[in-house]
Amino acid sequence: MAKNGKVGDNHRNGAVRQRSQTQSGSGHWVKHDANTGRFMDVKSDGKPFKGVRKEK
Repeated sequence: MAKNGKVGDNHRNGAVRQRSQTQSGSGHWVKHDANTGRFMDVKSDGKPFKGVRKEK
């Protein structure tokens, strides 16, 4: 997993592994776990997750 670094730094050190994200038809970003194949989390503000690679 990625580390978050110093408090208040507002960025992640390294990438989140074994996870990816895709944008749903409604415009929300959905985080997807590569190991289990399950959808983990949905972001409803229209911005993608930080440090998680995007699926094509």
